[in-house]
Amino acid sequence: MKIQEAEYRERTSRLTAHARDEGLDGVVLFEPTYVLYYVGFAFVPTERPMAFALNADGEGGMLVPRLEREHAQANALVSEVADYPEYPGETHPSEALRSLLAKLGLRDRFGADHDGYPWVLGYRGPTLTELVGVTPTKVTGFIEDQLAIKSRAEIELIRESAKWGNLAHTLLQRYTRPGLTEVEVSQRATNEATLAMLDAIGPIYRAQNPFSEGAAAGYRGQIGRNAAIPHSLTANITFRAGDVLVTGASAAVWGYLSELERTMVIGEPVAEQRVMFDHMVALQDVALENIKPGVKCSDVDRAVRAYYDEHGLWDYWKHHVGHCIGLRYHEGPFLDIGDDTEIKPGMVFTVEPGLYAAGLGGFRHSDTVAVTDDGIEFLTYYPRDLDSLTITS
Repeated sequence: MKIQEAEYRERTSRLTAHARDEGLDGVVLFEPTYVLYYVGFAFVPTERPMAFALNADGEGGMLVPRLEREHAQANALVSEVADYPEYPGETHPSEALRSLLAKLGLRDRFGADHDGYPWVLGYRGPTLTELVGVTPTKVTGFIEDQLAIKSRAEIELIRESAKWGNLAHTLLQRYTRPGLTEVEVSQRATNEATLAMLDAIGPIYRAQNPFSEGAAAGYRGQIGRNAAIPHSLTANITFRAGDVLVTGASAAVWGYLSELERTMVIGEPVAEQRVMFDHMVALQDVALENIKPGVKCSDVDRAVRAYYDEHGLWDYWKHHVGHCIGLRYHEGPFLDIGDDTEIKPGMVFTVEPGLYAAGLGGFRHSDTVAVTDDGIEFLTYYPRDLDSLTITS
């Protein structure tokens, strides 16, 4: 189920080839997602700096704090693991990074995703420019382009994520009733789905995600009037008859994620709710029909915007059509009028145009689809029709 060593080697080979093409000695990466993508090492980012360095000959090394040494040695596909005692300490961790870069031959010209470890969670330290006297070349664009085209193995992991997200959402809908709160329902659905997943694939399962340990489903506060806030926060709201609900479900599977979102209604939907729901489904259909190899991401958004124009829905618009997904919930490219990236086979998108009416609620489905040679393949498969998504007591 997991990504095999040969695929990691192929990824780093492409990165080293890019470094050589750019005349670089190698690259230094601090972003945890990038480290996981290239060497299979998942970690919790803290104030303690960690970095992956790769030279143009394909030799890799990790910088980690002492507490991560054995973890990195067991999981990171690198030939060198350098560590430092702690941060802050008598000697700044950047000195250990300087030594690692010198050992790998990264001296004159090298690439990086950041000019030094970001100042997160209280960390403070020198930039790479200050540390070695050379300003690194930005390589983030190349890496993001690599992440955007998923291998067959990556798509299968996202498909597996969608399977367990589907179960979590099924339980979420089953347990949602007026008088209960979003936290108790979400927690029950999440726990039961995760335990079922562990019963089925536990011996081979790893989340490889610092923020998730299984399947999950919930509402994130998008209940009733709050459903009109696309990125609301959990507030332990009590469900009431007549509420519009916007859900979310996923599962971290060896680091990979899917996204399933649905709009549900408690009780018989009123006319306004039906109209908005039908328009939302139609908007998603327009987007899905336009996602094809060779089409620009911006053109998908233009097609959806044409529907907003035709039906006078702009008062209810709040965000773009969707985004890629994989090791992160949000990856580029984006289904947005400002992104002219050409859609290619292997890209995996969430498709989620929405409508948000103050006082009534929000209406948004999100499905995860993989781009094929001639169209798309659904990886999520939960019902989309209003009858199936109406909760009756």
